[in-house]
Amino acid sequence: MPINLKVNGAVRSVDAEPDTPLLYVLRNDLELNGAKYGCAMTQCGACTVLVNGAARRSCVTPAGSLDDNDIVTIEGLGTLDKLHPLQKAFIDEQAAQCGYCTAGMIMTAADLLNRNPRPREADVRAALADNLCRCGVHNRIIRAVLRAAEQIGKSKS
Repeated sequence: MPINLKVNGAVRSVDAEPDTPLLYVLRNDLELNGAKYGCAMTQCGACTVLVNGAARRSCVTPAGSLDDNDIVTIEGLGTLDKLHPLQKAFIDEQAAQCGYCTAGMIMTAADLLNRNPRPREADVRAALADNLCRCGVHNRIIRAVLRAAEQIGKSKS
């Protein structure tokens, strides 16, 4: 059954059952592999994408429920020529070790910065509390999000 999804600004049609998890459609049908399969139970955050600007775990979100929604993956957040401030900050802070959690961390942080462009460290820690990083670079991730927030704040001033 065809499902039409607006992903990273483009409408894409895929042949999938409506209850197919968005994560599977993104990775298998659209070849967008930034969101990762982690736990399939919303407990790790590796699959996080933005739906209408809000963080959503794609592993449990039925693709068929997303008609007329704007879906953004890590691939659509910035470009190689113009990185999103979060992507640049993660690079500058070396906030990725194995990289498995990185896309989910960045997308969750993007949701936070959409809602609160000037977060305190406690806000960042609370927002990312349900995203797991097995490599232990949480402190660098926190610094990266705060750096990006500073950059975003400067560009809006």
